Amino acid sequence: MEKDPSFNVLGSSLQPCSTDPITGFFRNGACDTCAADQGSHTVCAVMTAEFLAFSKYVGNDLSTPRPEFGFPGLNPGDGWCLCASRFLQAHDEGCAPKVDLHATHVRALEIVPIDVLRLYAVAV
Repeated sequence: MEKDPSFNVLGSSLQPCSTDPITGFFRNGACDTCAADQGSHTVCAVMTAEFLAFSKYVGNDLSTPRPEFGFPGLNPGDGWCLCASRFLQAHDEGCAPKVDLHATHVRALEIVPIDVLRLYAVAV
């Protein structure tokens, strides 16, 4: 699988999202993507308790460890490459997490408008 060029939504080089826990479609710590990434794991989100509860409620439990998949479970404050559509859904429901724009892949803009992402931007 060949990665798409690594640019962020601000037009500069994509920055790492998280290496502890390790995230990303390629499990390289960045929200890199490619044609095979059907979920568009492109939004570098900073987890909150509210978002983790919402994600579990809609069927994607990100807080429970799954050692058989090498997944430690996420906690508030953890960075994670989130599916762009899940982020937009959380925004629509009023519980979107914060976003690191420097680590959010430009392909997220195919699903989430930049103005929406900016509402949740963390200071870097």
